[in-house]
Amino acid sequence: MEKTKEKSRVLVIGATGRLGHYLTRFSIQSGHPTFALIRNSTFSDPSKSVTLESLSSSGVTLLKGSLDDEASLEEAVSKVDIVISAIPSKHVLDQKLLINVIKRTPSITRFIPAEYGADPDKTQVSDLDHGFYSKKSEIRRLIESSNIPYTYICCGLFMRILLPSLVQPGLQSPPMDKVTVFGDGNVKAVFVNEVDAAAFTIKTIDDPRTLNKTLYLRPCGNVCSMNDLVEMWEGKIEKKLVKAFVTESQLLEKIKETPYPDDMEMVFIYSFFIKGHHTYFEIDESCGGVNGTELYPDVKYMTVSEFLDTLL
Repeated sequence: MEKTKEKSRVLVIGATGRLGHYLTRFSIQSGHPTFALIRNSTFSDPSKSVTLESLSSSGVTLLKGSLDDEASLEEAVSKVDIVISAIPSKHVLDQKLLINVIKRTPSITRFIPAEYGADPDKTQVSDLDHGFYSKKSEIRRLIESSNIPYTYICCGLFMRILLPSLVQPGLQSPPMDKVTVFGDGNVKAVFVNEVDAAAFTIKTIDDPRTLNKTLYLRPCGNVCSMNDLVEMWEGKIEKKLVKAFVTESQLLEKIKETPYPDDMEMVFIYSFFIKGHHTYFEIDESCGGVNGTELYPDVKYMTVSEFLDTLL
């Protein structure tokens, strides 16, 4: 009888965050022995006890350690084949020591760094974004120069960002009377629910088709312009909204006069809904890109329309 191939062992860093929690869940459900690197301070934090109990009871092995403790990283990485980082974007440069440890650990067959947004190599807002994307590109170059096997996950915007307000800066819920449209309203962005991004990510880890590739997610029904979103929302509330248009130059002016980090919401709007940084390029396999929704048609995902239903 042919021996069943053993499932890769997976280490998730950032497992107590929303995305990290989903990643561990799908990893366990897919039969992967799954480990989570947890900071010492988290174990003594009462607000995290439910999360840690949930991880542990689902079958995740909790390991003490942190991204600035080399010995704990070496011990954790030595136990696994796959390392997935789900740390917040503002901490992406904290992965440098981890990359050095992975480089020295021959058992690692794949590293998935913390990205999960726009492709940092295809955005052109470096004069506006306070290094948000250049730091992610810096991590990519370090991975590649270290000859570490990788997969980059580019899934557009998480639905909980911008979508709950229908892309209205400062609002917490969708408008019911007037709506601001940026640019001409026809540039399309991509939205993906976090839990779905995690499901697609776990699909890639043992897949040779995604090795040393960038996996793009552009799910049908989730590639939407502002005009698409407004029309969808109007259909749901059975009411027309009064549109006010903000030009590119007006938005840039507003960004310049808004202090960091309050300006970042508008920087993302400029990047995705005016410059089209999610969708201006084709997914080209000869340039290292693969289409996640084509590779994994079995993954069921939430559509933008279904998400908007939750806001009614």
